[in-house]
Amino acid sequence: MDILVSTDWLANELGAGDIRVVDATWVMATDGRNAKAEFEAAHVPHAVFFDIGEISDTSNPLPVMLPSAEKFASRCASLGIGDGNRIVIYDNSPYKTAARAWWMFNTFGQHEVAILDGGFAKWQSEGRALESGVPSVRHRHFTVWKDDAMVRSLDQMRANLTSKAEQVIDARSGARFNGTEADPRPGVRPGHMPNSFNLPYKELFSDDGTYKTGDALKAAFESVGIDPAKPSVVSCGSGITAGVVAFGMALLGHKNVPIYDGSWSEWGARADTPAVTIP
Repeated sequence: MDILVSTDWLANELGAGDIRVVDATWVMATDGRNAKAEFEAAHVPHAVFFDIGEISDTSNPLPVMLPSAEKFASRCASLGIGDGNRIVIYDNSPYKTAARAWWMFNTFGQHEVAILDGGFAKWQSEGRALESGVPSVRHRHFTVWKDDAMVRSLDQMRANLTSKAEQVIDARSGARFNGTEADPRPGVRPGHMPNSFNLPYKELFSDDGTYKTGDALKAAFESVGIDPAKPSVVSCGSGITAGVVAFGMALLGHKNVPIYDGSWSEWGARADTPAVTIP
């Protein structure tokens, strides 16, 4: 299974016993939406709702941080997702949150994972089958495992300031990166980490909401000075849209790109971390 699949492909594979479809729509409280209620009103047949906000370290004051491996495995098992499954993730979020879920599954050892290109919007616009309600699923075994190489900590990001071993790619908007727009989180400074590159996650999509691929995708990276072949780490506001850039790197053949999970929510809230602004 490719890591990016079309709506035609999924429609043909929906009856396969090993396919698990996951709706990973997540929105911010200020968006005035209820992703779970929207899922219950209409979703791709056989899909389950993967609640990124709940499947996180809810004891951490930083937003949507990775949960423990045990919690992730428990939640997946209760959703009927387990060993041997092929997982297809989609979303209906402006933040393209299927990519965050894709990265989470890879971090916790599941590598037969794909994103539905165009997401729920494309599926729905094509008049494809929909279901409503809460699906009934059978509990499955999900092996607990975590690849720490997929995650970067604050200390590792500090060390990278000196070593420059990894390109730091920031997926936030140009205004947030430059510091001309205030951060939406109270107590978080504007700006970006020194020597980082700005590639807003929206630049990786075509006008129809599908991912850019091939030369067009590579050009999105190279146009801002990023060499996709070099070791990289991705950051954003809270680790959500960083997943889009990490996924884009994987589409170019550079898999296992780590994410700084604390992202700017952590770095920008501290007085002992340097921040750069561009007037």
